[in-house]
Amino acid sequence: MLDFSRQFAPLRQEILDAIAQVCDSQHFILGPWVAGFEAAAAASCATSYAVGCASGTDALWLVLAAGGIATNLGTPGLAAESWDSIPAVITSPFSFFASASAILRVGARSLFADIDPRTFNLSPDHAAEVLRSPAGENVKAILPVHLYGQCADWDGFDALQRDFPGLLLFEDAAQAFGAAWTSPGQPSRPAGSLGVAAAFSFYPTKNLAAFGEAGLVTTSDPKINHRAHSLRSHGMTRRYFHDEVGWNCRLDAIQAAVLAVKLRYLPQWTQQRRDRAARYDELFHAAGLAAAAPAGSAALTKQGIVLPWTDPRATHVFHQYVIRAPRRDALRDYLTARRIGSEIYYPVPIHLQAALKDLGYKPGDFPEAERAAAEVLALPLYPELRDDEQQTVVEAIRTFYA
Repeated sequence: MLDFSRQFAPLRQEILDAIAQVCDSQHFILGPWVAGFEAAAAASCATSYAVGCASGTDALWLVLAAGGIATNLGTPGLAAESWDSIPAVITSPFSFFASASAILRVGARSLFADIDPRTFNLSPDHAAEVLRSPAGENVKAILPVHLYGQCADWDGFDALQRDFPGLLLFEDAAQAFGAAWTSPGQPSRPAGSLGVAAAFSFYPTKNLAAFGEAGLVTTSDPKINHRAHSLRSHGMTRRYFHDEVGWNCRLDAIQAAVLAVKLRYLPQWTQQRRDRAARYDELFHAAGLAAAAPAGSAALTKQGIVLPWTDPRATHVFHQYVIRAPRRDALRDYLTARRIGSEIYYPVPIHLQAALKDLGYKPGDFPEAERAAAEVLALPLYPELRDDEQQTVVEAIRTFYA
């Protein structure tokens, strides 16, 4: 699925020099390296502030806690009798587990709404249904996920915010650094600047990747910025003076130094990802494997492989190139036997995860998310992927279906 060595090789000396400078400085936690990366990341995301932290999961927690969603900062129970008295956040059932667990971690209730089958992102229309239901009375925020590197329908969520005054919009942008959204008649806005605050992940597989765990919060709200800085350091604004109970989720200086080097190359890598995705599209169409669908509708796997669809308002950064595949599991086994990487993001929707059974959801509650979980398959895609390797992938898939 990935070959980290291809990205590291040309940057090897530049990265090692940056790490050596951190080691020589003996300043390993926060400090000038982190501050420098935060400033560069904020500028890239067109926000006033950025707050580095220890992981994308911690970034989600900081966004919600600093954004005022928290009722407590401990680990909540899942006792149904208490749900009516706590704030709720709507998010997608088709995402990585942290999208929902971060909501629970701040003491709020996770509510789900179904996805748009074309983009796999949370549907504003389905979110509106939840807001208008009895369960929506305590909804304080929506946390759309920019899944696979494509922004959720932000025009739709902006409209919901107008219809429901006081509703907060946060972004789970863990997979979408460099993505953007363009509303009609408006300039393009980067992911991270769409909601009141956003969370990013720099896990090693991400488009902008650390050499370990790392995350980031972006916001233009000075109060959220101030509180996120405090919460990431045990609730301290002054050393050893704790204003509230926070957590230890600071960003290491070595990770910040690595990320600062890589950030300079990200626009180039993003274009290469987009070019690789377009090449896959060409190869699948040439092989006669791509399903067709009327404009504005979702293709079905019974018509063939469903290729990724990009909303014309979105700038997709293709963190993943995800197809819908007939007989998905058998196809994956076939590729694995031929030493071709693939991955399923995600095989079990969040609402059906065993850890969250007490939320009360059941199979059939979100049919589009459940159908996606049964059909999606991510193929190898990274900037350094070669054309012949893509041809090998598509030819193997053609042979499987033949």
